[in-house]
Amino acid sequence: MAVGEAAVMVEPQLKSTTISDGKRATATKPTFSPPDVSFLATEKKSISDEGEGQRPRGRARKLNAYDRIAVGAVAGTHLMAMCAPFCFSWGAFWLAAALYVVTGLFGICFSYHRNLAHQSFKLLPKWLEYLFAYIGAHALQGDPLTWVSNHRFHHQYTDTERDPHSPIEGFWHSHMSWIFDSAMVREKCGKRDNVGDMKSQAFYRWLRRTYVFHPLGLALILYALGGLPYIVWGIGVRVVGVYHATWFVNSAAHIWGSRVWNTDDLSRNNWWVAVLTFGEGWHNNHHAFKYSARQGLEWWQIDMTWYAVRLLQAMGLAYDVKLPSKLQMQKLAMKDQNQ
Repeated sequence: MAVGEAAVMVEPQLKSTTISDGKRATATKPTFSPPDVSFLATEKKSISDEGEGQRPRGRARKLNAYDRIAVGAVAGTHLMAMCAPFCFSWGAFWLAAALYVVTGLFGICFSYHRNLAHQSFKLLPKWLEYLFAYIGAHALQGDPLTWVSNHRFHHQYTDTERDPHSPIEGFWHSHMSWIFDSAMVREKCGKRDNVGDMKSQAFYRWLRRTYVFHPLGLALILYALGGLPYIVWGIGVRVVGVYHATWFVNSAAHIWGSRVWNTDDLSRNNWWVAVLTFGEGWHNNHHAFKYSARQGLEWWQIDMTWYAVRLLQAMGLAYDVKLPSKLQMQKLAMKDQNQ
């Protein structure tokens, strides 16, 4: 099936969507080398504007209250997951697998990323959008406002010194350590004024204020259903799995894989990341057409999140589904796809 046959065809601008200050970071375009970690040292971009948002070089990291909560959540879930062999049951295993799909696919990939961050499609009725966003909160990756803001900053400053999580500062920085330095994000990117569309909605403001209580409520429900094994597997193992799958999009999918689109960043299509993340690993596709609801643009590029969008569209619950046109794809196609 050719791209565009199954959904409403739209042709937004090829350039990055303006998000906060109306300007995309200006930076020198990198020269891409074979997928090897060593190339990152020569791929750094210089930022032209040195105003608000430029991170001071060499500043010491100081954990604030938000960072300490993030460290506690990540460390706690990893310690919990380490107990999994001692708390095994098939019921707990299948619970973790089911919640991995529900929170990872529908919560993070479908809702947080494609629906809220990029507005690749719209949902009716409105409560359905809120339901999927609420599911995403149980992935323990932050409330929708914070997650979407960080992701929009990433696209605005992709693989520049102002990107919150680019591998130009090292694999582990892009993979997870950036999460524990919220002050760094503010210094790089400025105020969170890029989520006005969501801040205007009372539901997202409420979910941000009460965020910490909802995963705790889920933990109590799981404990009531299956005791400690359900907590260890349904929270620990499942959350750690969704964590690293999501983080690999930020790290591995900007280092290893193939490039078929001429984007001004390090994004790459990585099949094994796509498998773990329900289609998000086709990352060069995504950075080329960030508004697209479909990221697996080839028939063989499995994209479970797109299949979910397509199903809801067929049911009349998803509309304004955005896809790139053939002309847009021709303009960005890379002549040498071995880069």
